[in-house]
Amino acid sequence: MSGSPMAIALRLARVIDLVNAGLGRTLAWLTLLMVVLTCYVVLLRYGFSLGATAAQELIMYAHALVFMGAAAWTLQRDAHVRVDIFYRRHSAKRQALVDLTGTLLFLLPVCLFLAWSCWDYVAVSWARQERSADAGGLPWVYLQKSIILLLVASLLLQAIAQLIKTTAVLRGALPRHLDSQPQEEL
Repeated sequence: MSGSPMAIALRLARVIDLVNAGLGRTLAWLTLLMVVLTCYVVLLRYGFSLGATAAQELIMYAHALVFMGAAAWTLQRDAHVRVDIFYRRHSAKRQALVDLTGTLLFLLPVCLFLAWSCWDYVAVSWARQERSADAGGLPWVYLQKSIILLLVASLLLQAIAQLIKTTAVLRGALPRHLDSQPQEEL
């Protein structure tokens, strides 16, 4: 099976899983930065009566990166909110079928809609090199808006990995498609 189309597709899914896991793990560290910056802002405001607009905006940028940049990793780890009263009782093949259907009917269309609807929004921001409207704010609003495209790209890639893995389960090539940790070796 090492040279079969399914084996090649599973290797692609594993690479996507590794990329999204790496991105998610890296971005998760931004939560520590957010805590430190929040303490800094509070100390400046209440200890010294000083504002820190750039630090506050940096917290907002980090927050957006954590939630939008790590969404695909959360999906990969099956950590999204789901009403799984019936799902968890199903066999691995039935779970794969449910996830395959959800990916095709919901995840892919939503990602494609987001890509289509936000492309101009991000492009205009880049064309204008949009900056913060606040005095002392960060000059990279266009980068912040680009995080939406990161969300779309990583979720689309994870959707491809999900489609491959669920298909492999339905064909009997994998025992289950939900893996809390992607394999580290390629």
